[in-house]
Amino acid sequence: MRLAVNGDELVEYDVTGSGRGLVLVHGTGGDAETNYGHLVDRFAARHTVIRPNYSGAGGTKDSGGPLTPERLAGQVAAAVRDAEDDGPVDVVGFSLGAAVAATLAALRPELVRRLVLVAGWAVSGPRQRLAFDLWRRLWHTDRDLFHRFVQLEGWSPAWLDAAGDEEIAKLVAQAGFGEGTLRQIDLDVRLDISPFLPRVTASTLVIGATRDQIVPVTATRELHEAIVGSRYEELDSGHLVIVERADELTELVAEFLNEE
Repeated sequence: MRLAVNGDELVEYDVTGSGRGLVLVHGTGGDAETNYGHLVDRFAARHTVIRPNYSGAGGTKDSGGPLTPERLAGQVAAAVRDAEDDGPVDVVGFSLGAAVAATLAALRPELVRRLVLVAGWAVSGPRQRLAFDLWRRLWHTDRDLFHRFVQLEGWSPAWLDAAGDEEIAKLVAQAGFGEGTLRQIDLDVRLDISPFLPRVTASTLVIGATRDQIVPVTATRELHEAIVGSRYEELDSGHLVIVERADELTELVAEFLNEE
């Protein structure tokens, strides 16, 4: 892993492959490896794949304080700059990473060529605030219950039933949420990137997950509707579409990025 300097912050990131820059931005509680490690080889033959860890993930260090989409977008930009990619790059964001990626595209339009937003949302409404606040309370009161609840919400019912009891137990036991996850959940509760979305000019693909219990597909559709000219696709999946439908997802992304 490499470290990029962004003011008083050190942003950890990884670089793999060669070709046009492709930035993969992780979601809440994930990091460059847990969200995208299984997907890197699918893109590295045609792209220089840049995977930053924003605040709360991996070895990224900052001065503390509340997180904002603008702050995290700045960290992603620092990783791109440090990787010596002159841009513009393509950017894929998953979950909270979709909000960060959209903010980056709005604030640094010269840096983003194409934008893919997966299972993302623009504004946390009452239901999502209730759910994320429950995450926060479970984090403080019973970490094992937090892990179990996130697994329950993260996957589609069909995927969990097919996985079986033993695999589910492994997922709960191996849940690797770092202490910085709580800061990201705090951002989830109050997320609102709606002021930035009219400023997104990059060609954009939004992908919703029809069985998503963390980011309801209606919220992802609203994200699409707020970005003028964006395209929209859906996959039959729970929130963790990056795993449940990895083949279909990477095919959609690759087709979009490789269009002339």
